[in-house]
Amino acid sequence: MQPAHGESAAFDHKAFLKTLTGRPGVYRMLDGDGNLLYVGKARDLRRRVGSYFTRSLNRRIQSMVSRVAHIEVTVTHTEAEALILENNLIKSLKPRYNILLRDDKSYPYIFLSDGEFPRLGFHRGAKRIRGRYFGPYPNVGSLRETLQLLQKLFPVRQCEESFYRNRSRPCLQYQIKRCSAPCVGLVTREAYAGDVRDATLFLEGKATEVIDGLVRRMEQAAQALEYEQAARYRDQVATLKRIQERQYITGERGDLDIIACAAGGGISCIQLFFIRNGRNLGNKVFYPQSRDEERAEAIVSAFIAQYYL
Repeated sequence: MQPAHGESAAFDHKAFLKTLTGRPGVYRMLDGDGNLLYVGKARDLRRRVGSYFTRSLNRRIQSMVSRVAHIEVTVTHTEAEALILENNLIKSLKPRYNILLRDDKSYPYIFLSDGEFPRLGFHRGAKRIRGRYFGPYPNVGSLRETLQLLQKLFPVRQCEESFYRNRSRPCLQYQIKRCSAPCVGLVTREAYAGDVRDATLFLEGKATEVIDGLVRRMEQAAQALEYEQAARYRDQVATLKRIQERQYITGERGDLDIIACAAGGGISCIQLFFIRNGRNLGNKVFYPQSRDEERAEAIVSAFIAQYYL
């Protein structure tokens, strides 16, 4: 009996699991026609993928697993990276069996409101309010950590509108230098807009631009003998540089394709990764035919010519 269209009874999950790593990453399940069935993330790829074949499943998941003919994986450095990549792939590819799972509303975002004196805040749910949304973040803890860091670096208000509109004197956040008190007019529109601009660049992954601008302002303040202001800029620059040192990947300013190739024994595999606006949108796998003596460099050269031209 032949398997139905899109199904495969030949997928050897035991052999496949032996090749899997226990590191974090994203897995993509495809049917016999190459259609994407499901995208998932895992703290431990081997354990998570293996669970589909070693435990009882509900009828919907059983139906999906019966159609799996191939599984592709992308290894990430952390589970947080895997979650963000999973979210990007679900949004862009819309796999059939992810429809009933969580969507954008499940992930937390940092929200920057519109208006003369915008606020930065936590957001989860439908994006109905006008403004900018930065994210998604892996969890609420990492988002709140980023918000706290932004308050220290750029004193943009984070209070709710109802609180902001009814202030007659500065709140505690102003006293501890976490807000510039636009509610009572203690900061000019231009100065506040500068902090909003720097916070936005930081959230876009453009910390280097922020540092360059702060260094220029620090030098100008020092020349004008405004030493207290210059010291504030100096501290901001030092903090941003420490953050950059902890980051594994800095934000790309444009689009980028990354090509990796492994070849040996007459078999070659190419992985093509897509970076768009600094975000990893996933990868494609190719198995080009090659001769035994062909090196990876020659295979990549031929692939680039065929794929892009």
